[in-house]
Amino acid sequence: MVADVQDRSTGMERVWDPLVRTGHWVLVAGFATAYLSEGEPEWLHSWAGYAIAFVVAFRILWGFVGPRRARFSDFVTGPARVLGYLRDLATGRAPRHLGHSPAGGAMTLALLAALALTAASGMATLAMEAGRGPLAGIVAHERTVEDGSGAVREGDETGEIWEEVHEIAANLTLVLIVLHVAGVALASYAHRENLVRAMVTGAKRALPGSAAGGEPDAGGQASGVRDG
Repeated sequence: MVADVQDRSTGMERVWDPLVRTGHWVLVAGFATAYLSEGEPEWLHSWAGYAIAFVVAFRILWGFVGPRRARFSDFVTGPARVLGYLRDLATGRAPRHLGHSPAGGAMTLALLAALALTAASGMATLAMEAGRGPLAGIVAHERTVEDGSGAVREGDETGEIWEEVHEIAANLTLVLIVLHVAGVALASYAHRENLVRAMVTGAKRALPGSAAGGEPDAGGQASGVRDG
């Protein structure tokens, strides 16, 4: 496990590793491109989706083998802690976290799941309708056959289902993003720190009175002090 690196001269602590930061902004750019393009041109929409799928798969792996703050064990908590943090944040009493807060951790999982479903359903739709993409050959391609009473498109109903799932998943992801941005803005204000800048530089203000890496993990095993 890689410990956080603290610069005592500036009071800043290195929290987010380069792969977490790069992946985060690739997801931002990829989803914006895919959502706003609405499938036109198809190659741009598809490659944005592939980038999202790759980063999501990598982020899940990194959540098990990456540095401390990237690991799921550092920020995945139960619903009670998530709700408790949100309640305290609303009343101005929420403790500050170096890594993801309980609510931030829950949102990370929700976004990864929603993005994974969006990307997978998009690739399934492409495979069904055009017979292309990573899922071509796995998901049956629509075929037009003659049955004596006119042309019939086999698999058309399944393709429509995948397309509908894709649209719902994309819109759900957008809702989660709006909630995520609102949460980041609220937490930034409450704790007087720029969380967007932290995801660019990787550094956050160290917790007062604590050594690097001294913040309690998601399970509450603790050393060090949190400021509120």
